[in-house]
Amino acid sequence: MAFMKLFTIYAFMSCYTLSLSSSASSDVELLLGKIKASLQGSSQNIILSSWNSSVPLCQWRGLKWVFSNASSLPCTDLSSPHWTNPSLFKDPHLRLLSLQLPSANLSGSIPREISELPMLQSLYLNFNSLKGPIPLELGYTSSLSEIDVRENFLSGILPPSIWNMCDRLVSLRLHGNLLSGSIPEPALPNCTYDTLRFLDLGENNFSGNFPDFITRFGGLKQLDLGNNMFVGSIPQSLEGLRLEKLNLSHNNFSGVLPAFLEPKFGVEVFEGNNPDLCGPPLRRCGGNSNPRLSAGAMAGIVISLMAGSVVLASLLIGYVQNKKKKGRGESEDELEEEEDVENGDDSNGSGGSGENKLMLFQGGENLTLDDVLNANGQVVEKTCYGTVYKAKLADGGTIALRLLREGCCKDRASSLPVVKQLGKIRHENLIPLRAFYQGKRGEKLLIFDYLPLRTLHDLLHETKAGKPVLNWVRRHKIALGIARGLACLHTGLDSPITHGCVKSKNVVVDEFFVGRLTEFGLDKLLVPAAADEMVALAKSEGYKAPELQRMNKCNSRTDVYAFGILLLEILIGKKPGKSARGSEFVDLPSMVKVAVLEETTMEVFDVEILKGIRSPMEEGLIQALKLAMGCCAPVASVRPSMDEVVRQLEENRPRNRSALYSPTETRSGSGTPF
Repeated sequence: MAFMKLFTIYAFMSCYTLSLSSSASSDVELLLGKIKASLQGSSQNIILSSWNSSVPLCQWRGLKWVFSNASSLPCTDLSSPHWTNPSLFKDPHLRLLSLQLPSANLSGSIPREISELPMLQSLYLNFNSLKGPIPLELGYTSSLSEIDVRENFLSGILPPSIWNMCDRLVSLRLHGNLLSGSIPEPALPNCTYDTLRFLDLGENNFSGNFPDFITRFGGLKQLDLGNNMFVGSIPQSLEGLRLEKLNLSHNNFSGVLPAFLEPKFGVEVFEGNNPDLCGPPLRRCGGNSNPRLSAGAMAGIVISLMAGSVVLASLLIGYVQNKKKKGRGESEDELEEEEDVENGDDSNGSGGSGENKLMLFQGGENLTLDDVLNANGQVVEKTCYGTVYKAKLADGGTIALRLLREGCCKDRASSLPVVKQLGKIRHENLIPLRAFYQGKRGEKLLIFDYLPLRTLHDLLHETKAGKPVLNWVRRHKIALGIARGLACLHTGLDSPITHGCVKSKNVVVDEFFVGRLTEFGLDKLLVPAAADEMVALAKSEGYKAPELQRMNKCNSRTDVYAFGILLLEILIGKKPGKSARGSEFVDLPSMVKVAVLEETTMEVFDVEILKGIRSPMEEGLIQALKLAMGCCAPVASVRPSMDEVVRQLEENRPRNRSALYSPTETRSGSGTPF
């Protein structure tokens, strides 16, 4: 049976190769035909538009050419006949060596016709919006050695044929897709797999046991299986690999870690797995971890702890009772004094557990629990983890309520420190938290001021009548306000906090065009699964930093990346991420890169932003575009801090407008803001 299986595989490969040679098209014809159509999907792509018979081959974007004798197509000498010779398009000896289109706003699928390119060695389609499966035919290419399709929306299983390239495959990078199922074993047992150096299968939906056959890849240097659904044990046979980088985190691995892994790799390599996973550098294995303690010693320790607990409890009870005698509402900083800072008594349904009470912060002192629960609510926004309401109070006032659903929130003990930190934050460019409430079922209610103003998203992308003109001066002021708010969160607090969800929908703009951030720190109140939904949403909306895999990995640099996308959105006027119809993915950094390469940078700006601008350089437009691209750098370490972003925006304000940016700007309504 094994012989018949191998015979069938070889027979299929032989027939497949013969069929290609008998009906082979030139590489140029393949590119102009099915490959181009497959990559761009249903919409035209600005980068692929260079693949045109009226354009010299040397100017086709993302491609490198060679002849059948391995000599390269000379593209450095502009006077060379290769730049204009039309016969090249039909030259059967001209072959494609490399196809590299990272961040090219591709929205189609991986073309199966790639397997018909006989000399193709590298395929780089990473950071696009490609969908569908990895074609089976990809494994039957004759020269391909480097495959990088990271950060797309590829789905389905990994075809077993991918391992047919065992004698030449150097790198396979599939990180950040929607691939699922178990990792198939190679069908060709005689391959050595010694050429493979980089295998990245991280952040997909792969399942099953650890793929043991990987330990036969003797040349492997980097292995990433993180953020999948693998189960079972980690094999001892990994010891045979000379790995320099390893990531097995955020799976469901269990059992004992191989001892040889501990000297080379730290806790971060294994975190987020089954709690049963043990061994250095994680916790020690086995229940008899400290055999030197006798039963008598253990009993003594338990008795001592119990006695200490009784004394501590007595002290705490006395402390709380003493505080109550001094009156309610003196402090909102101590966990033991919740009853003092939460507005509620027995008539409001409060209980000894501290639930069903209202925790008040600066500016919310006049609110009561009855006011909040009896307010007439109108749904403003719905998300997978909660709903935002515009609520009308009995006295005519209006508040905004953010309801976080039960099951999506962390428990009360974990939430309260976060809520208290958020309740203390006060900054002109941040919407303050006024009160907090938790119900008996664990649902949580965050109470904010209601601002009857538009979000930045609405101002940029809605076409309603009466929408104010967003010239460069106004947009710059909005951007600077957002940057100041983020800088405050990152460096202006006793305990820094990341926003975690920077996007134009979370920026409220007032009548003076001051941008104010909402939703900051919200992810800290959510359970990991609900928080990770925010990462998935950020990816579809185009704000997700390339390195961000789980929300618990969010940091100031991922906030900076999202701000960079937001600043590009302000400058370009286009909505990033998936379109409403979901047919294409708008990659703003790629749009700018194309414009710079084609020397059409001024065409990338929103038409409205250029009105009245004589010198884009003097008005700070070009500097702002460079700053946004710096914030969107793929490598996190080279992105500027938000303090640096604020400094650069302040230094490159539109001319003669400095008074409009004063932090002490009045809001009395007297005078015209712009």
